[in-house]
Amino acid sequence: MLDKKEIYKIIGKNIQNARKAKGLTQEEFAELMDKSWSYIAKLEIGMQNFSIGKLIDIANYLNIELEELLKLS
Repeated sequence: MLDKKEIYKIIGKNIQNARKAKGLTQEEFAELMDKSWSYIAKLEIGMQNFSIGKLIDIANYLNIELEELLKLS
């Protein structure tokens, strides 16, 4: 069973992969979301907590389904 830290890391990696697939740098993505670069960096390495609402926002900004971010395998 995965613990919370592992889940944050997996979701962070999913965010990173989706961002890169869209050809965005962390800085560009941060600007789109009106967040700091460090927020995005921490998010992608699993060191930033987030709400389900924030994940929905991220999925919308990346134009992907929420389920893509929530894949744990």
